[in-house]
Amino acid sequence: MRLSRSLAPVTVALALSLPYHAVSHARAADGKPPAPSLFGAACRTTVRGSHVVAYCHNPYVDTDRVRLHIECARWWDIDTDSSPVDVGPAMTVRLTGRCWKDVRSVWVSHQKGR
Repeated sequence: MRLSRSLAPVTVALALSLPYHAVSHARAADGKPPAPSLFGAACRTTVRGSHVVAYCHNPYVDTDRVRLHIECARWWDIDTDSSPVDVGPAMTVRLTGRCWKDVRSVWVSHQKGR
């Protein structure tokens, strides 16, 4: 019983120091946390019948390479992926595609451009 009481302060001190060390290693040399890397165009998609339109606007400095992906509802309808399009800083691009019949889902993928 005596031994566990003598280890209690050491255990508490160790437990309290662990989160501090984990956070302190994530900070830069000047004591501030590193700035997050801002990337990625904001895209909005519209589906009207079997036609899909996506507008992507890139407010950041890095080029974003976007692709429109369309999954069609019918098993015989071919799903499509657009060619990659580079969206430079402060640019907006329009991506289009369609299914023959109905659209099941639509999404835009992002990749850092060169």
